[in-house]
Amino acid sequence: MKCLLFLRLWFIIETQKIQRGAIMKVIITENYDEMSKKAAEIIIGIVKNNPNAILGLATGSSPIGTYQYMIEDCKKNGTSYKNVFTVNLDEYVGLTADHDQSYAYFMRTNLFDHIDIDQANTNLPCGSAADTQAECDRYNALLAKMIPDVQVL
Repeated sequence: MKCLLFLRLWFIIETQKIQRGAIMKVIITENYDEMSKKAAEIIIGIVKNNPNAILGLATGSSPIGTYQYMIEDCKKNGTSYKNVFTVNLDEYVGLTADHDQSYAYFMRTNLFDHIDIDQANTNLPCGSAADTQAECDRYNALLAKMIPDVQVL
């Protein structure tokens, strides 16, 4: 799934498993809150239909509203993430996972610490790896095996 701001309208582009010839469904919303809620509904639906789903997640300000709706739903409705896996696409080189500017820290404070996900099922590149090329190779191999059911960009 991809969210784009264009001409003051919010778009959500939803695809099923990333594959050749995948069909995208474009959803146009009036504002950020509506887009965040709709994106969360899509993700929550995927998780309810597949408790072992793989979620491709993103950092930055755009997905925060979506993550807040996911947290709210987990607390109010009991949607469980305990068997869900996640992958993020990037991390800052040189930052440890506990650094407050790292993407790992962002994901924990904005989502993972507030839902019942097994932290061992959350995957981000290691920004503090001694050998960055080896870490890139390791993570690219992991991404090749863990095809997301949905990708937030």
